[in-house]
Amino acid sequence: MYARSTTVRAHPESIDAGIAYIRDEVMPMVMGMDGCIGMSLLVDRLSGQCIATTAWQTMEAMTASADRVRSSREHAAELLGGRPQVDEWEIAVMHRDHNSAPGACVRATWVRMDDPGQADRAIDIYKMAILPATQEMEAFCSSSLMVDRTSGYAVSSVTFDSREAMERSRMQAETMRERGTREAGVEIVEVGEFELAMAHLHVPEMA
Repeated sequence: MYARSTTVRAHPESIDAGIAYIRDEVMPMVMGMDGCIGMSLLVDRLSGQCIATTAWQTMEAMTASADRVRSSREHAAELLGGRPQVDEWEIAVMHRDHNSAPGACVRATWVRMDDPGQADRAIDIYKMAILPATQEMEAFCSSSLMVDRTSGYAVSSVTFDSREAMERSRMQAETMRERGTREAGVEIVEVGEFELAMAHLHVPEMA
């Protein structure tokens, strides 16, 4: 399974218009493409950071969609008031305790591997050590890990049933990150907390 994420630093006052366009125009178009298995949208209204992610059954399907989604992506970025940054990922881990509901929030952590060739080791550590501990967090909903083996970048996402639960987990998550980065040989690049504005990723269990 593979994913393409588009990140835009939006003007906060433009976010609702951007969400509406992505929900009403972009998602139906993308979901109708061969090999697409879902779409999600993360929003941080304070920073303006918005991340739309589409999931694909194969790399070939994701690549074939690139030209067809370009104009819609650029129009969405224009509505949001920012420039799009596009990243492509392998979905290495997906575990879902239950489907998310309105009010769900996501903490995303971007890391850089010291050695991109150690991606499999980092994935195994995530599966065997980080994921089991994450599942024990209050109001845990789901967790995923996406990797770019070429660049050595990866991003993990943990979904919580509510913002309050996500906020209460911050200290626990920080302790886990410190331990996990040492064991996996990765460096934390960024941590963000988001509203889950759209949750239609139908990626199967991969843990």
